[in-house]
Amino acid sequence: MNEYFVDLHIHIGRTFTGKPVKITAAKTLTLTNILQTAKFPKGLNIVGVIDCHSPEVIAEMEQLCEEGRLIEMEEGGFRFENEVTLIPGTEMEVLDENCNGPIHLLAYFPGFKQLKEFSRWLSMRVTNLQLSTQRVYEKAVNIQEKVKSLEGLFIPAHVFTPFKSLYGKGVKQSLKEVLDPELIDGVELGLSSNTVMADRIGELHGFTFVSNSDAHSLPKMAREYQKMTLEAPTFSAVKKALHGMDGNSIDENYGLNPFLGKYYRTACAKCFTLKQGDTCPNCGSKKFTKGVSERIAELADERTTPPKRPPYIHQVPLDFLPGLGAKTKEKLYSHFGSEMNILHRVSEGELKKVVKGGLADLIVKARSGELQLEEGGGGRYGKVAK
Repeated sequence: MNEYFVDLHIHIGRTFTGKPVKITAAKTLTLTNILQTAKFPKGLNIVGVIDCHSPEVIAEMEQLCEEGRLIEMEEGGFRFENEVTLIPGTEMEVLDENCNGPIHLLAYFPGFKQLKEFSRWLSMRVTNLQLSTQRVYEKAVNIQEKVKSLEGLFIPAHVFTPFKSLYGKGVKQSLKEVLDPELIDGVELGLSSNTVMADRIGELHGFTFVSNSDAHSLPKMAREYQKMTLEAPTFSAVKKALHGMDGNSIDENYGLNPFLGKYYRTACAKCFTLKQGDTCPNCGSKKFTKGVSERIAELADERTTPPKRPPYIHQVPLDFLPGLGAKTKEKLYSHFGSEMNILHRVSEGELKKVVKGGLADLIVKARSGELQLEEGGGGRYGKVAK
């Protein structure tokens, strides 16, 4: 058994030929760049790339295999240059007759056979298979059943965000309105919630929680992730960890303090001012984006005792820290090897040998969740208070 840092929600912006996949994602976010960035500077061991259904992404995977840089493993997943494991997957947008609004769903597959079969199946239910997060014209439960028939993993994405999520839009009260709970492998919390908040909802007590970056650019990779203990860095071991089998486990979730998320508080839809009444005091608008904290309060059913869960550690990524620019980050990376080393392994004394004492103190507080924060809402991130 060994420890691994895992981020299971990373988008692809462009294919290796330059075609768009996730249109809102950075052009530098290609599959190869993701795998290289996971190695250095991020220091991730396992990444879930959720646009691998796209035909040109599959072609890039095949090319990397032909070059010997990517190897399909017997226990599922693909090993990149013997340092990073790729778990291929897809994100889908679904609006079936039981949904009040569109929801985003994640599926992951162990190998080429299953991925290609799902891509073919998906091609008959979307308008443009090349693109990310396409509207799938199929019932959510049927998608679950298809994923499971292909030995895949099924995880509802960022379940509380006010747009295109299970609780934010899809259901009135219960996930059973849309999904079969027996076919869910985990629940992704999203940037504006954490374990304690989510466990206010009793029907979630039976599911493993995952914290992922939903990265739309290379620097945003690993802004949320988890540490797992696994028998090996494979699809099979990750699946076991989600279900607590054979000693495989999620040991810690690392994520933004919900204050830093874009949708933590209800805020004005026009100017992002946090709601104080029925009318925005700043611009006079009466249109508000409901915050995750308020939506969870509506859904809360705290009559049952939450299960014992891994600790959720409010860690602020280096990108959020004021005064830590690109040159300083490069200096830290060159000394300490990766962001995971800086956030988990390097002592305060070692940091102070490389950067000024004030900045070293800031990094230490960032990784232990001790920074003062200003709340985000309405689509604008919170920030570290100066």
